[in-house]
Amino acid sequence: MPRDLTSPSFAAPARHHIGLLSTFPPKLCGLATYAAALQRELRRAGHRVDSMVIDDGDTIVGAHATATLVNGMPSTAATVSAALRLCDVAIIQHEYGIYGGRDGDELIELMATLDVPTVVILHTVPLVPTPHQKFVLETVAGMANRAVVMTEAARTRLLASYAVDPLTVSTIPHGASAPSHGVHAHPAAADARPMLLTWGLLGPGKGIEHAIDALAMLDRADRPRYTVAGVTHPKVMARDGDAYRRSLIERARVAGVAADVVFDDTYRDVPELMRFVASATAVVLPYDSRDQVTSGVLVDAIAAGRPVIATAFPHAVELLGTGAGIIVPHADVAAMADAMRAVVVDRDRRRAMEREAHRLAPALSWTRVADTYGSLVARLARSLAPVAP
Repeated sequence: MPRDLTSPSFAAPARHHIGLLSTFPPKLCGLATYAAALQRELRRAGHRVDSMVIDDGDTIVGAHATATLVNGMPSTAATVSAALRLCDVAIIQHEYGIYGGRDGDELIELMATLDVPTVVILHTVPLVPTPHQKFVLETVAGMANRAVVMTEAARTRLLASYAVDPLTVSTIPHGASAPSHGVHAHPAAADARPMLLTWGLLGPGKGIEHAIDALAMLDRADRPRYTVAGVTHPKVMARDGDAYRRSLIERARVAGVAADVVFDDTYRDVPELMRFVASATAVVLPYDSRDQVTSGVLVDAIAAGRPVIATAFPHAVELLGTGAGIIVPHADVAAMADAMRAVVVDRDRRRAMEREAHRLAPALSWTRVADTYGSLVARLARSLAPVAP
C-alpha cells in the first residue's frame, strides 16, 4: 500500500520515472487517446514514462509496452506491479470497463501490491452507482495518494456521494490538442456554407437523432450542412453491428435532410482531426447522458475555438457557462433547432462564443495539463521519499 501523503508545495518539477497504466492506441477509446497524449507531453517535459498496457481482450499491444495487464490473468498483474514498483510514481487511469472482474475490481488487488506513490485518474464518477461500483471507486481512490478528477462537477459529486478524503482529491482538466494552422487547412474551411459537426465513436446515447430532427426544423435558407464524423464504437459493433449508424442515415432520409447530413468515416490523425474541427462553424454535442462529468470531445472543440451546442450534461454546463456555447435541455429538439439557427444566423453571437472559446483554450492544452501532472508527480515523489538514516 502507498504511504500516507503530506504535501508541501515545491516550485520546480523534477524529471521522474513514471509508470502509466491505461489502454493505449491503436485501441479505439477515449482513455487510450488520453493516455497517449499525456505520455507524449510528459516525455517532452523530460520525464521517463513507461507504458503499462491493459489488454481487455480486443487490444493490440505493440512493442512500446513495458508490461501488459491481461484481464483475468493474475500472473500479468504481478508483472505489471513489479514494473510499476520500479518507477518513482504510478499513474493509473480508472474506468470501470477496462479492468477485469466485477466493475473492474481486479484493479484493487493490483494496487494493494504497490509501495510507490500512486495517482488515480477518475474518468467516471457515477451519480447513482451500484453498491459495488461505489465500493470499487472508494477503495481505488482510498488506496491512491492522489485521486484526480477533470472537472469541478466531478469533484463536487465525488466528495458529496463517496467516502473519499477531500485532501487527496485534485482537479486537473482534460487536455486538448490545439489545431495547427497553415497551408494544410481542411478544404471545408473554404466552403461558404456553414457546417455543424459532431464527431467521435458512434453508438446509442450520442443523441445524434435529436440533432438530425432539429436540423429538419430549420428553414432551408438557414440550414447548414451537418457532418457526423466517426465510426461505430468497436464494442457497439460487436454487440449490435452498425445498426445505430444505419438508423441515423434512415432518419435523415425520412426527415427530408439526407442531402444536408454527411456521414464521414474518414480516419484522421490528431493534427488533421483538429484542423477539421477548427473548420466547423460550430460543434454539436447532443448527448443523452445527464451524468457525464468529463468529455474529451467538448474540450477539443473549445481548444479549436469552436462554439458548442450541447445538452446539459455536467461538463458542458461547467465549461460553457462563461459563454463559449449554448446549453439546451436533453432531447429538446426545438431548443436545439433554435441554438443551431442562432449560431448560423447571428454572426455577432457566434463571434462572441469563438472569442470566449479562444480565451479558455490555453488552460486546456496538453502541455499545460502535463506540466500540472509533472508538478504533482514531483510533490509526491519528494514527500514520500525515504528519509536518510
